Amino acid sequence: MPPVFRFAPSPNGLLHLGHAYSALLNFDLARAAGGRLLLRIEDIDASRCRPQFETAIRDDLGWLGVRWDGEVRRQSEHFDLYQQAVARLSEIGLLYPAFESRAEIARLVAQREQAGPWPRDPDGAPLYPGDAKALAPEARAKLLASGAPYALRLDIAAALARVGELSWIEHGEGPDGETGTVQAHPQAWGDVVLARKETPTSYHLSVVLDDALQGVTEVVRGRDLFFATSVHRLLQALLDLPPPAYRHHLLVRDRAGRKLSKSTRATSLAELRGSGVTPQAIRLQLDLPPAA
Repeated sequence: MPPVFRFAPSPNGLLHLGHAYSALLNFDLARAAGGRLLLRIEDIDASRCRPQFETAIRDDLGWLGVRWDGEVRRQSEHFDLYQQAVARLSEIGLLYPAFESRAEIARLVAQREQAGPWPRDPDGAPLYPGDAKALAPEARAKLLASGAPYALRLDIAAALARVGELSWIEHGEGPDGETGTVQAHPQAWGDVVLARKETPTSYHLSVVLDDALQGVTEVVRGRDLFFATSVHRLLQALLDLPPPAYRHHLLVRDRAGRKLSKSTRATSLAELRGSGVTPQAIRLQLDLPPAA
C-alpha cells in the first residue's frame, strides 16, 4: 500500500513560513514515495476558527503548489465519532470529570508549590493538582446534575496499567536526538483533558482518531509535538488504533530564535505573496528543493 501523509492546519489565523515548511515537506515526501497527501482542517475550537481562514489556507496551499488528494476532512463535522471514543474510554473506567476552573487549578498549583516545585508537563504547564478522581459517586453525580462545567480527564495511571510500555517509530529526530524506536512516556503529561462539557473532544483525541480513520501512515509535523506523541501512542493503544510512523521536523524560527506562531503575529504567507515573494523563493528560504 502506498504511504499516506497529511497536512492538518487549524483555521484560527493565517498560515506563516512554519506552516509552509510543514506543508511543502509533506507534499514532497508524499510525491517522492508515490503516496497520497490529505488535507485536514482541525477546527474543533469554534471560538477561534473562522471560515475565512480555511479559505486562506486553500489559497496559500494553491499558491505554494501543494496539491492534496481526496476531499478535505473537517473535524467539526465528526464530533459524533469523537464522542463514541469518549464513551468507550468512560465505559472502561479511564475517564473522570474534573470540575475546577482554570483559575481554581492555578490556585491549587500555587498552594502545592508552597511545599516545593510542582511537576510540569513537557510544554511547561503544571500537572493537574486536583482530587476530582477521588470524589464520591454521590458528589460527582450532584455536580453533573447541577450543570457545572467540567473537563473529562484521562486517569493516566489506570490507562498505563492496561497497556504497559509503549514506543513509536521516529524517522526524524527529537529535541535530544531521539530517533528510531522511541520509548513513550505519557505519564509526563499527567491526567490530560480529552474532552470538555462544551467541546466533546480535544486535540489529542481527535488527531489520533482522524489519523486512523483516514489511513494515515506517516505523520510529519513540527518538533514541538514530539513529546505529545507519547499521549497519542497511549490513546492508540487504548482504542486499538494502528500507529503511524512519525517524523518531527525542525521548527522555523524568527531572528530572536522563537518559533513562528500566529499568536506572535508572524508574517503571513498572504503578506509575503502580496509583497511579490514567489513560491520558489519560499522553498529556497526554507532550504527545500525547487518544485519538480
